[in-house]
Formats: sequence, structure tokens, C-alpha cells
Amino acid sequence: MNSSVTEFILFGLTQDPGKQKIIFGVFLILYLVTLSGNFLIVVTIKISKTLGSPMYFFLFYLSFVDACFSTTTAPRLIVDALSQKKTISYNECMTQVFASHFFGCLEIFVLILMAFDRYIAICKPLRYTTIMSQHVCSVLMILSWVGSCIHSSAQIFLALRLPFCGPNVIDHYFCDLQPLLKLACMDTYVINLLVVSNSGAICTVSFVILLISYVVILYSLRNHSAEGRRKALSTCTSHFIVVVLFFGPCIFIYTRPATTFPIDKMVAVFYTIGTPLLNPLIYTLRNAEVKSAMKKLWCRTLKLQEKLETSVKTLTVTGKHSQSSVNGGRRRVLHLAVMGGIHLSGAFWRGVLPLLLDLHIEEAVVGVGGWQQKYAKG
Repeated sequence: MNSSVTEFILFGLTQDPGKQKIIFGVFLILYLVTLSGNFLIVVTIKISKTLGSPMYFFLFYLSFVDACFSTTTAPRLIVDALSQKKTISYNECMTQVFASHFFGCLEIFVLILMAFDRYIAICKPLRYTTIMSQHVCSVLMILSWVGSCIHSSAQIFLALRLPFCGPNVIDHYFCDLQPLLKLACMDTYVINLLVVSNSGAICTVSFVILLISYVVILYSLRNHSAEGRRKALSTCTSHFIVVVLFFGPCIFIYTRPATTFPIDKMVAVFYTIGTPLLNPLIYTLRNAEVKSAMKKLWCRTLKLQEKLETSVKTLTVTGKHSQSSVNGGRRRVLHLAVMGGIHLSGAFWRGVLPLLLDLHIEEAVVGVGGWQQKYAKG
């Protein structure tokens, strides 16, 4: 790291104040919808007992990754839309590079696992439960996390080697290697080749593998019944739409020389914010099981809410009766205490007053007797 540059300035999508307010409102709504949709899928799969197959196991992680992936870029874009000083520190910039590539690569691996799951379910249905066991699915997900960590570590290693001598304005709305290469005061040809061979190769090879798998799946459907073909086509079509929407922009960005185009930012918006937003819609609108599980979850939530409201009302009424009972009890106790005090005081004075009177009478008699003796002597 060159110490002359400690922070960067993010240019953002536009510098027009009017458009920035529109960007703030639009992307804030999109981000909240993205989080809500993916969180709903995560909760539905976690709670529902009918969504326990490997396909929904991977869909659970896809929704989780989508929420995290959009969080790496969207909050910064939303905040900077209303900020006068759109600066990001060097460390925050490197963290954003690592996080965006980590969750982006993890989403690629999850999409590959989902395609592999569909391939086994359609082409090898008799061995499906044996091959795609819970243990195998867990191991595959762990390997995906490890592979994503290796990829993002390689990316951050390349970014940390870039020296920055003066210019610090990034013509983008988040930190990424391609715009950072333009600011580096060195020959970036080799580093760009490494970026293409890393990110570009992962995107391209993964996309080709997915295309081949879906071609094989479609070819094998000719031996299935009409109902089986319809269900398999519905599932695979939704998966293929997600693959095209995600890999198209990624290949456009990471498989070319170190050049930037004005359309790059809009393409990046599409795969960093648009795709995580569309995934919940695609998987819920085209999947009857997920929609049914969401309806059951919604009905269960409404019933629970009604029970809570009834319990609160019951507790409120019971509390009022209990309070009145407590107040009545307190009044009775106070009455008994006062009456008891009166009786005790009466007994006290009835017993003590005669003694005091007797004592005073006795003293008076003794005093008179002594006076008489004294007077007689005198």
C-alpha cells in the first residue's frame, strides 16, 4: 500500500442532486424488498417440515448469500446518494472487494450445486437419496465456502499489491478491481491477466458447466411422463433464468481487458442488486411447494398473533380483578390493623392506667405521711 492515498472518493451512479434523491428512494426500496424476500425464504425453509429436500437446502443458502451479496454494495450506494462527501477509507475499500468477491463466488458455487442436484434427481432418480444425502450436501457446502474464501483471498492479494500515488476518484459506486486498476500508478497488464484468469475463468467455466448440465437434463426428459416433464421443466426453467441473469453481467465485466465503459455501472447494479432481488420472486412464483409452505407459515403466524392478543386481553382482565382483589385485601388488612391497634391500645390503657394511678396515689400517700411526720417533729 502506498501511504499517499488513505481514502478513495466514490463517484457513484450520478452527480446530479435531483437524480441522487431518486436513486436514494428507489434503491432503498429495492434493498429492503431484497432483504425481506430472501429472509422470508430462509425462514420458510427453516421452519417448514415439507421443504427438507436437498434442493431447498441449497435454496436456503442461495437466499442467505443473496442477502449478504446485496448488503456488500447497496447500503454504500444508498448512503452516498445523500452524502456530500462520498469517501471510503482504504481498509473499507479492500474489505468491500473481499466481501463482494466472496459472496459472489459463493453464489456461483451454490448455483452449480443446485444444477447438480437437479441432474441427479432427473437423470438418476433411483440413486438420488443415496447420492444427495444430508452429509454429502453439507460437505459440498463447506467446500463451496472454502473455495469462495480462496478466490476472494486471491483477489484481495492482487488489490493490496496495487500502488496508488495520487488520483483517488473511483468512477463507480463500490470498490472493485477493475476501477482500482485504472488508479494504480504501475503497469497493470499482468494483474489484469490474473484477474481475468481468476474471476473471468470462474464465471465462464461455471456458466459452460451449467449450460451443459441443463442440456443433458432436457435431453433426459424425453423418457419421462408428461407430468414429470412439466414439473422438471418448471424447476429447471427457474434455475436457468437465475443463471443467465447472474452470469451474463459477470462475464461481461470480468472477461475483458482492463477497460471500462459507461454502461459498466448499470451492469454491476443488475448483478449486485437486481439478481438478489429477482431470485426470491423467481423461486416463489414458479414453485408451488414454496408458495404452499409460505401460506402455511402465514396462517400459522396469524393464528399465533390471535392467540397472543387473546392472552394479552385475558391477562389484562385478570390483572384488573387481581388488582381489585389486592386493593380489597389491603383495605381489609388495614382495617384489621387499625381495629387491632385500637383494641391493643384499649387493653394497654386499661391495664397500665390503673397501675399508674395506683403508683401516683401511693406516692401521694407516702408524701403526705412524710409531711405529717415532718410537721409533727417540727
